[in-house]
Amino acid sequence: MTVVAQPDVTVIIGAYEAMPYLVECLASVERQTLDPARMEVIAVDDGSADGTGECLEEFAARAAMSVTVIRQENSGGPSGPRNVGLARATGRYVFFLDADDRLGDEALERMVAMADKNGTDVVLGKVEGINRKPPASMWGETLDRTDVFSSNIKFTLSAQKLFRRALLERHGMRFDESLWTGEDALFTMEAYLRADGVSVVADYPCYYLVGRDDGKHVTKSGSYTLRFDSARALMKLIADMVPAGPRRDTLMVRPFLVTLLPQFGPKFLTDDDEVRRNKMELARPLMDAHWNPEVARRLRVHERLRLHLVAERRPDLLPDVIEFVRAKKQADAVLEKRGTAVYLAYPYFRSKPAGVPDWIYLAEPREARSVEGYREDAANTFLRRAMRKVRRSLPARGVKAAAA
Repeated sequence: MTVVAQPDVTVIIGAYEAMPYLVECLASVERQTLDPARMEVIAVDDGSADGTGECLEEFAARAAMSVTVIRQENSGGPSGPRNVGLARATGRYVFFLDADDRLGDEALERMVAMADKNGTDVVLGKVEGINRKPPASMWGETLDRTDVFSSNIKFTLSAQKLFRRALLERHGMRFDESLWTGEDALFTMEAYLRADGVSVVADYPCYYLVGRDDGKHVTKSGSYTLRFDSARALMKLIADMVPAGPRRDTLMVRPFLVTLLPQFGPKFLTDDDEVRRNKMELARPLMDAHWNPEVARRLRVHERLRLHLVAERRPDLLPDVIEFVRAKKQADAVLEKRGTAVYLAYPYFRSKPAGVPDWIYLAEPREARSVEGYREDAANTFLRRAMRKVRRSLPARGVKAAAA
């Protein structure tokens, strides 16, 4: 094996009870078209008892690239092993590979080339799913250089990206070991915000997200309270790093939509009264601090409506809205202002006892376009005026007082 002064990429694999998925994961590393001399693997067995550690050591003995295997007591989550691997990495770039997933054969070669060509600090490779649904909205086109504000990359915050190691070291970035879920979202969002550019490889499947038959994937397990911990941490990071305004509002959509809103979806209907009360209490400080009209208008009407009811402490109204959405019913469209305003009549639209303001039901152009008779050009002016009126009517803390 040819030894180089510094590998191009360090692949960090944190593994816990990963058999038999680990076999194909490691095979995908061996199939990489990147010269083995240009890569190293740091594999951390996090206290497995199913042969994971032995499998890693067998791989190290036969692999063409440099492989370091570290065996440790179980840390309880993915952050510890990733941090251990990151501390040992020497590559110009690092890539975090989950032990039950796999790489496309040309993944590392393509991503390293993309980063080198454009001088970008983070590279996203297209993700495809095997028995799992992958994120999709960010793979429309390959992008040499973009950022988190002008693309959909905020909707893929998993750790399986190529990161320039110098960026991580310069800012002392590590995974938060106090979080039991969502730790990768925090890490990746910070990297996006600190990066000198982000690239997207959308024309080649770089990563295969594998759904485990045993259901042990970390994002499918754990108490609902962990999701609130994750949302709280991500919202705080965004608020700390991005000044108030449209850019912050754009990023806040992600934790509200992906992390918080599902807690008030179909599962809420089967939650007992104590869990419902607890969810509302956990949501209260997040809604008070970060929910505002500009975040709200970036959501679809039914999403905005549910979060508005959470902000207004109205769990009594939530079930009807959730049932309506779960049944995939089509809300009646109400056209007003000569076709420039489309209101979607979800439950409690213009119900005086409920007191939900009209603007919550006002569809943005992307949602209104499917309604016959809608006049988009004129509507844009109407929407701007409507939102200015809403903002003037609210106290500084945001949307919560809109119905007052």
